[in-house]
Amino acid sequence: QVQLQESGPGLVKPSQTLSLTCTVSGGSITTNPYYWSWIRQPPGKGLEWIGYIHYSGSTYYSPSLKSRTSISRDTSKNQFTLQLSSVTPEDTAVYYCARENDQGHDYWGQGTQVTVSS
Repeated sequence: QVQLQESGPGLVKPSQTLSLTCTVSGGSITTNPYYWSWIRQPPGKGLEWIGYIHYSGSTYYSPSLKSRTSISRDTSKNQFTLQLSSVTPEDTAVYYCARENDQGHDYWGQGTQVTVSS
């Protein structure tokens, strides 16, 4: 059973960088054919896909967030990390990490609330 757990600060100040880590257990982030994704849900809105890191290490980001997004990984810890720079209150959301394959997202973390406020 694959499990994912998000961790990171719940409060970030405007213009700073949001940094979240997803720790994966029950499966390796280097296993073919999976993608390891970040997704968010702002209050009162739908899910927004942010980007992923492929099992090979390649990355792909949402065009609307690409200029501010970086996803990296630590294979020794079986973790992957999201960094979102120059945040504004519009980046306030519940952030999820998830495993993705060609059929969609099959395992999700429980989500973590991030609020952008001074």
